[in-house]
Amino acid sequence: MPVDAREALLCWYAVDKRRLPWRAQSGVRPDPYRVWLSEVMLQQTTVAAVKPYFERFTTRWPTVRALAAAEDGALMAAWAGLGYYARARNLLACARAVVADHQGRFPDEEIELRKLPGIGPYTAAAIAAIAFGKRAVVVDGNVERVIARLHALAEPLPAARPRIRALTDAMTPDGSAGDFAQAMMDLGATICTPRSPACGRCPISAHCAAFAQGRPEAYPVKAAKAARPHRRGTAYWLEHDGHVLLVRRPPKGLLGGMLAFPEAEPATAQWRDAGAVDHVFTHFALTMELKCAAAPGRPDGIWWPVERIYEAGLPTLFAKLAERGAAWREAA
Repeated sequence: MPVDAREALLCWYAVDKRRLPWRAQSGVRPDPYRVWLSEVMLQQTTVAAVKPYFERFTTRWPTVRALAAAEDGALMAAWAGLGYYARARNLLACARAVVADHQGRFPDEEIELRKLPGIGPYTAAAIAAIAFGKRAVVVDGNVERVIARLHALAEPLPAARPRIRALTDAMTPDGSAGDFAQAMMDLGATICTPRSPACGRCPISAHCAAFAQGRPEAYPVKAAKAARPHRRGTAYWLEHDGHVLLVRRPPKGLLGGMLAFPEAEPATAQWRDAGAVDHVFTHFALTMELKCAAAPGRPDGIWWPVERIYEAGLPTLFAKLAERGAAWREAA
């Protein structure tokens, strides 16, 4: 990108940047904790979905030390519904590592940031650039799209990613790297969108090869996706005296550490079908059936008041199943 185009982008960003709760006001130094928290939450999740979670988290845990002291179950419950639960486990592990190994302060170099749990190349670069003003090459999905269109890259994703990173590196200024990274992300999120990009409002359209071709939506080129496998499962709603049995899932693996309904029959009972729900995970789709029964007694486990089931912090899949369970109770 020519220098004048980069300056046009930064000028546009200074005026039209998104007002987001994790961004520092003009003249105020960004808080690395808030930058890190937002970047972790935003991984594969929309800004609209993240905003209320971010505000609740920073109200409840305003510093990295406060988050490091959180109970595992409390944090997992607060994360419920945001998805990709390994992020929540890594969030807590990272906060504790920052407190234990770095006196509660995030490192300001990419190489050190990448040593922390859950911080990969993109997140490390984003924190270094945005929070500390270091020159770092920040490439997310929005930046990939902008770069692919600027250069009309014919090579499909994901094979084109090394080339995209090299082109982004060549464009990244030595100073204002944080503003540049956020400007590129904002451009992709608000103007250079996947569908119907608003090229007429783009501050750098004069330099865009895809715009010159008249076909910006053709980029980035994407390789054909493999079919997502489909799985089936069964969960059990066992109720006694207005309480339902929950289990804590193993700390590692799918929905690790979350409260959920048992997936193995927890007791001998007259089980009734309560329907099924469909849910899509990153690598597979799942149809989960729910079987419901009343228990004469309480086996060992976590018994949660049915009337307060929505306070349990169930992941989305099991929150959907809870609605089936509530319907079964009404019909019983």
